[in-house]
Amino acid sequence: MAESYHFQAVAPDGKVRSGVLHGETEKAVARELSKQGLVPVYVGLQPKKSFRLKLPTFTRGKRRDVLFFTQELSTLLNAGVPLDRALSITSELTEHASFGLVVEDALRILKGGRTLADSLAAHPDYFSKLYVNIIRAGEASGALGPVFLRLSEFERTRDDLRGYIISSMIYPGLLMLVGLTSILILLNFVVPRFAQMFQDSRMKIPLPTQILIETSAFVKAYGWIGLLAAAAAAVGFSSFVRTSAGRLWWDSFRLRVPLLGDALRKAETSRFARAMETLVTNSVPLVQSLGIAGAILNNRRIAASLDSVAQGVKRGEGIAGPLRRTGEFPPLASHLLSVGEETGRLDQMFARMADIYEADTRAAIRRFTSLFEPMIILVLGVFIGALILSMLLAITSINEVAV
Repeated sequence: MAESYHFQAVAPDGKVRSGVLHGETEKAVARELSKQGLVPVYVGLQPKKSFRLKLPTFTRGKRRDVLFFTQELSTLLNAGVPLDRALSITSELTEHASFGLVVEDALRILKGGRTLADSLAAHPDYFSKLYVNIIRAGEASGALGPVFLRLSEFERTRDDLRGYIISSMIYPGLLMLVGLTSILILLNFVVPRFAQMFQDSRMKIPLPTQILIETSAFVKAYGWIGLLAAAAAAVGFSSFVRTSAGRLWWDSFRLRVPLLGDALRKAETSRFARAMETLVTNSVPLVQSLGIAGAILNNRRIAASLDSVAQGVKRGEGIAGPLRRTGEFPPLASHLLSVGEETGRLDQMFARMADIYEADTRAAIRRFTSLFEPMIILVLGVFIGALILSMLLAITSINEVAV
């Protein structure tokens, strides 16, 4: 008697398909899926949400896992180890068990007759579109070893730049957090106890001290409303930024912020150039490379401008001219690409462009933090200093009355 079986399977394009098929047994349903060109992953009477372990997208652990995977596979393949054996070894060497399961699943799909690119594409949370397409190009050329070597360098440089940006912003962030926490503690706990000294006294309270006491009472009484409002605003803003229009507005706004916008633009330019270098070097068509590189950019405004660049390439205008007309990339970028087009060394110019703007990004981040940190210290110092001076002024007034 035929029953309804839920299934999940990998299609030839590497995407996961799921649904319900009728069959007498699980094996019969699996054979039917194979006839349809699908690789069965799960067949059962109960639905399965996902055959992949879901984790938050692009945590630092995931990036490290992918970097380690790329470096190890590069070493093994260039040493002549067969691909299936190299994947098996890498799955055993991974630091996190969850990523080991991902590699094992990719190996299982590979043994099922799919390409390595299709196997990795089944796990888009770990392997980006750029990563998969470069692997696909390497398989087509029969040079997976050198491709993984380039991918390893690409992942390493991208991780280094991201790590530098994050580490540069940690200290200013902690400084602001500690300062705001100190102000809240003073207003909620220290000032109220200090104000008790004046409750039964008829002496005139100095105006700065009176303002401080009233501010403290307001914060203590209605501070929770402010926190709820801030949380609601944060949730609302986060939801707005997740929309296409909201993300475009936010990315455009950040590019206009003095110093920070310059650093972000240079960081995106270096990311774009490094991706294009890797893609072009591996013989991925230029128009396709632009689409893939645009997909990995964080800034949607800059990424959207690459559509017009791709249209210009299709019209035979090259890449330098259309890139210059977007106005989203630094002027030097288009000049470097013009030289690359004239000399036939576009891949080398993308590499040179990536090196230049990675260094410029670090310099821009240093300039931003060198001004941002003193600004935070100055603002927090003024607030905390005003609080302390207001209390000292009141203490001085008490001493004068006592004398």
